[in-house]
Amino acid sequence: MKVVIIRHAEVDLCWNRQSTSEVFDADCRRYDSASIKELMYKIPLIEYQRIYISELSRSRDTAKRLFPDQEYIVSELINEVPLRSSFDTKKKVPLWFWNSSGRLQWFINSSRQFEGHKETVERARQFVTMICNENKDSAVVTHGFFMHTLLRELKKAGFKTDKSSAEYKNGEYVIAERSGEN
Repeated sequence: MKVVIIRHAEVDLCWNRQSTSEVFDADCRRYDSASIKELMYKIPLIEYQRIYISELSRSRDTAKRLFPDQEYIVSELINEVPLRSSFDTKKKVPLWFWNSSGRLQWFINSSRQFEGHKETVERARQFVTMICNENKDSAVVTHGFFMHTLLRELKKAGFKTDKSSAEYKNGEYVIAERSGEN
């Protein structure tokens, strides 16, 4: 069984480099509904029996360009980990700080974030269980931060991956394969 995990195409949005908490939260919402830029990459030629996408438009729009004549299975289990400001302030704070502090809060399961690390791991486990039960070669169009958790859970389920990275670029993919399953 092969599963190709694909990070969505680049989003056509310029983030504010410094922002208040309110503006950062608005930018996060804008990012979730923004269009994608033109795709400039290819994926492995495999007969995909299932194509999974998240509920977010950038995942769907990427899939439409990569697999224009296919049907997709939409799953909230592979949505990106939601992000919001780590505290309320009217002062402008650098973008890198908002991203880092929000993800740190996610990791420690802070109630300030919409979802904590534990919930993300559980979503990924549920998704891996589902695709293992279906046992079909699949493509999964998902999101960069979530990919790390998903790949860890695939490895725990006996999958081997062809690469790992600290950061998956837009359009990058990872092949996860479990032998003896097809």
